[in-house]
Amino acid sequence: MEYIIEMLNITKEFPGVIANDDITLQLKKGEIHALLGENGAGKSTLMSVLFGLYKPEKGTILKEGQQVKISGPNDATRLGIGMVHQHFKLVHNFTVLENIVLGVESVEKGVLRFSDARARIKHLSALYGLDINLDNEIRDITVGMQQRVEILKMLYRDNEILIFDEPTAVLTVQEIEALMSTMRGLANEGKSILFITHKLDEIMAAADRCTVLRKGKKVGTVDVATTTKEDLSEMMVGRKVSLSLDKKDASPGDTVLSVKNLTLKGIEGKNLLTNINFDVHNGEILCIAGIEGNGQTQLVNVITGLDSTTEGTITFLEQDITHAKIRQRTELGMSHIPEDRHKHGLVLDYNLSFNCILQTYYTHRFSRATFLVFKEINEYTRHLIKKYDIRAGRQENTPARSMSGGNQQKTIIARELDRDPKLLIAVQPTRGLDVGAIEYIHSQLLAQRDAGKGVLLVSLELEEVMNISDRVLVMYEGEIVANVNPKDVSFKELGLYMAGSKRQ
Repeated sequence: MEYIIEMLNITKEFPGVIANDDITLQLKKGEIHALLGENGAGKSTLMSVLFGLYKPEKGTILKEGQQVKISGPNDATRLGIGMVHQHFKLVHNFTVLENIVLGVESVEKGVLRFSDARARIKHLSALYGLDINLDNEIRDITVGMQQRVEILKMLYRDNEILIFDEPTAVLTVQEIEALMSTMRGLANEGKSILFITHKLDEIMAAADRCTVLRKGKKVGTVDVATTTKEDLSEMMVGRKVSLSLDKKDASPGDTVLSVKNLTLKGIEGKNLLTNINFDVHNGEILCIAGIEGNGQTQLVNVITGLDSTTEGTITFLEQDITHAKIRQRTELGMSHIPEDRHKHGLVLDYNLSFNCILQTYYTHRFSRATFLVFKEINEYTRHLIKKYDIRAGRQENTPARSMSGGNQQKTIIARELDRDPKLLIAVQPTRGLDVGAIEYIHSQLLAQRDAGKGVLLVSLELEEVMNISDRVLVMYEGEIVANVNPKDVSFKELGLYMAGSKRQ
């Protein structure tokens, strides 16, 4: 049997939108099959149908030629189908070990036995280069580490059909290369991989075939060996997309943000940040690069007011804001696109219109005599939807939770940019976005810079760091180890700074 899984004529509808419109996808045994499409094209929905999270209105699923019924994830697991979700399905107050074995625990005389599981997981993590402390709680580990937990969950269950939904969105260049090599190794062992991604380089590097979706419909399936990145991007977006960035040299002006001698101690007294010093100027994009977990998150939290510093000062527009409240910073003109859109960017159970006014609901425009002015709020949200091309089935009434990851990100970017900030702090702003959306967001960041605003960008994407920034600071273990011009440094040298192998 050539195909291990066939999804035939799948149609899945949600209120106001057909997410999958008569899509057929066929996965060969032992192949890596990429699924490509814009945000909201229906990729995650299609994979959620295969994993039993959604029931399609029409269509059939065959495994090795036999029709199967997948009513939920347990059915999928029994059929050997595993899925790493874009937004992880983890219990935050459980340990790494408990999350991996959840649902397939070993029990002896009514008592959970973890010793065998621990040994097996350690073997798997060593085999695939997914080292992790099994006793850490999920809430205490980085997003990149949570990704590893999800992959280990799948490997622990011996799944033979592996679905990866945006698996590299939170990984560094080195981790991505390791994952690609892991995926190829799994395929060589006979496992079949479905791989949702927006990154054309990854498709070219790892996939055998690629199916492209656009606005819920299948555009086509191509052999990767005989296609180009330009062809794939045009199939995906329906127009030619510029894959290179056209930007003029920066003209830095006055200092907009100044960070002096910043130190942050952790719970155990260990420094999370040590003596951080830098300035951001109007009219420049300053990028902080580094492997995840080296203090970038803590630094942004201190600057934006989510955490308070142990030592040092932060000056914004010549005002000391070291101990200022978040609202004060916002009103002074600081915007923040956070790293974790679910935890710090959106209230998922609110609709789109409420999410668009999270920092401005109390202003005279949206609130009179303590009552919200819904007409103004809804008009403003419709303006953002149109201006920033946010795909939302029920317009301003769409629950944030029901939107695709990319459209959730666009909502945050729309809200933060539309306030006309003096300083934009953007943490992983293009994580999980397609080439069309990335092109758009990069143009927005450059527009902020060219309008004389300061931009502080935090990114793990080396290509993004090199292409869009005017100056790069590299962080390693809570310290700044390099301050370089991207024109004067190579990818390799930047990687050495990020790995701690080199310091200025």
